[in-house]
Amino acid sequence: MLAQQRQTAILDLIRQRGGVRVSHLVNRFGVSDMTIRRDLEVLAERGLVDKVHGGATLAGPGSAEEPGFAAKSIRQQEEKRAIAERAATMVEPGMAIALSAGTTTAALATLLSDVRGLTVVTNSIPVADALYQNPRADQTVVLTGGIRTPSDALTGPVAEAAISALNVDLLFLGVHGLSPRTGFTTPNLLEAGVNRCLIGAARRLVVLADHTKWETIGIATIAPLDAADVLITDAGLPTEARTTIGEQVGELVVVEP
Repeated sequence: MLAQQRQTAILDLIRQRGGVRVSHLVNRFGVSDMTIRRDLEVLAERGLVDKVHGGATLAGPGSAEEPGFAAKSIRQQEEKRAIAERAATMVEPGMAIALSAGTTTAALATLLSDVRGLTVVTNSIPVADALYQNPRADQTVVLTGGIRTPSDALTGPVAEAAISALNVDLLFLGVHGLSPRTGFTTPNLLEAGVNRCLIGAARRLVVLADHTKWETIGIATIAPLDAADVLITDAGLPTEARTTIGEQVGELVVVEP
């Protein structure tokens, strides 16, 4: 197989899977580790893939590019629903919890209408709307003020001041991406500040992230991986990633969509 043919086949694999390991490509194509690395270098120079530790992923948007809530809500719907259902089992009557902005946390909000005596703090307009659509007299929803972002999060000093005065049992945090080097990240600098305040207000941190968030990197780090007491993801997460994450977070929970 010619180098160009192999590179085209590698790119097709990455498009199908979202990412590949060098070791997998070596076995698949029967060539040396160095040859595969040269192929990935060529594809990276053309802007088609992003090289990551041990492999490559499909080239993504810039680290400061932030998709809107509507655009993100149609991605990985089954995975997000399964993650949200698992997260909902952690919520008990009488708790005070916080939900950050995000489509997976919004999916979780739709599952909380039966929890009595619940107090929910959020900086997410869709999360608050989901709870308001199924109101309970014994539930309290605290929506922070602030500056609205493309992902419908409320950010800035007003939101940070409101959150910093509160204490919650659990924080369910949605993230733009996660990686061993950068931790949990977001493409929005203001949102990173609010998320750090949410972490500071919570007794336990539960991160909700589907498999596509692995090795996606936003411009701002929210927290390192080992800050998470629990990370809930889906079965699409590669085995190598599970090992890496499992060594750093308190508990890794993998659900089937």
